Amino acid sequence: MRMLVFGLGYAAGVAADRLRARGWRVIGTSRDGREGTVAFADEDRVRFEIAAADAVLSSVPPAEDSDPVLEAYGGALAARGCWLGYLSSTGVYGDAGGGWVDESAPLGGRRPARVAADRAWLGLGARVLRLPGIYGPGRSPLDRVRSGAAHRVDLAGQVFSRVHVEDIAAGIAAALDAPAGAYNLADDLPADQNAVVAYAARLLGVAPPPFVPLESLSPMARGFYAENRRVANGRAKRVLGWRLRYPDYRFGLRALNAMTSPASTSSAPAPASSDQR
Repeated sequence: MRMLVFGLGYAAGVAADRLRARGWRVIGTSRDGREGTVAFADEDRVRFEIAAADAVLSSVPPAEDSDPVLEAYGGALAARGCWLGYLSSTGVYGDAGGGWVDESAPLGGRRPARVAADRAWLGLGARVLRLPGIYGPGRSPLDRVRSGAAHRVDLAGQVFSRVHVEDIAAGIAAALDAPAGAYNLADDLPADQNAVVAYAARLLGVAPPPFVPLESLSPMARGFYAENRRVANGRAKRVLGWRLRYPDYRFGLRALNAMTSPASTSSAPAPASSDQR
């Protein structure tokens, strides 16, 4: 089986490793055609890979007003008629005031290009996997606390959903046998970002980072705090048969800490599954 991955980045790269271990041939695109990838702009080669693929996955975010993959290769993808997957964002739901959202929630928010891309891929018959905040090895609150880049913001009632990169890879693999449609891949415990950062500091045995005013953050970071929602994952569990290895941030952070701190291995819990919703 062959898969072409548009944008072989962090999450898609972990998924590619999982599929290769199962015997898949996976090739990805990159802007510069770095070793092991195909240059996105090499149309002849990319169209050859589309024609040969049993599955195509895109993790390329939209540009300001369009999806680069669909703009360049949408016609070829539609003609090929193979399995399609798209890594979207739970940002398509916009602000829910801290409430729960599932795949039936209306789309909107601050990113109309993302919403348009999400809908376009659904229109092609893709499995659209909507992702919240992603963390994993080298990209977690533990890394930010260690580097001194972590902070807490005094903003009462603010909650976010997140998901471990390994659970994203598991979701992609599960979606290979699933019907087209949208699926939220989020863990079971939406949580206050301050609590997550404080827990990371506790695992590292250091004091939690200080609180900073919201106004001191970059415009991008302030935008992150402008939306408040809890993401439900029940459809992915029911339809995909998706099971979380890291059902909440505590399992995920403890496992990541054990990977880099041998002394903590004995206290880290075994990964667990959860099916609360």
